[in-house]
Amino acid sequence: MKVGVFDSGVGGLTVVKSLLEQKLFKEIIYFGDTARVPYGVKDKNTIIRYAVEALEFFKNFDIDILVIACNTVSAYALERLVQEADIPVVGVINPGAIALQNAFEDRDTNILVIGTKATVKSGNYETLLKQEGYKNITSIPTGLFVPIVEEGIFEGEVLDATMRYYFKDVKNIDAVILGCTHFPLIEKKISGYFGGAKCIHSGDAIVEYLQKNYNCDKNFERTSVQFFASDNPDGLKNVAREWLGDLLHE
Repeated sequence: MKVGVFDSGVGGLTVVKSLLEQKLFKEIIYFGDTARVPYGVKDKNTIIRYAVEALEFFKNFDIDILVIACNTVSAYALERLVQEADIPVVGVINPGAIALQNAFEDRDTNILVIGTKATVKSGNYETLLKQEGYKNITSIPTGLFVPIVEEGIFEGEVLDATMRYYFKDVKNIDAVILGCTHFPLIEKKISGYFGGAKCIHSGDAIVEYLQKNYNCDKNFERTSVQFFASDNPDGLKNVAREWLGDLLHE
């Protein structure tokens, strides 16, 4: 099995980490559109156009399935990608909503959704959860977390101040949906801010979804990974080595 993983930048590496930890694939092809990141502040038509161009890129690699690691692309372009691709294309929003349902049966659970401005504006997470009967959902765009994570700031006053800024009016949260692939890197800090709230993030959610729906449970002992970027590929590879560490086979 060969999987493609697409993200607007480096954030999707957190999804790659989950795939590597669970040994689901023999080969991973990662493409980050680093020349045009961030997607979260762009309009719908632009996001769809970028996503379709990325699909063309992956056609060079004979992949078996494409994972859209970017929540923003999953929110706005997944339907178009499914129509145009001749392989399964899986986004992260539906798996994330399912993962929350698996973790919290109580429909009165207090849920916080955070993500880019575009992801939150789409309302996709809220729509899916409300369809399942969840009542208490708060959604907040938290775009400043993206450059903070990309600067390698995973703790300290800058992050603490940003959390206070975004979350000052949010209380009694049981679950946080991390609606951006950058956010798992600050998961512990976010959970701690809310007194140990459970965080749902795209990497773990997509693993569960692939295992259940696509029989991705081969448990490959060795996974090769190729990294590609639309700008500064060496920078992407350096981040991958830092974030993924011993999971990579050089």
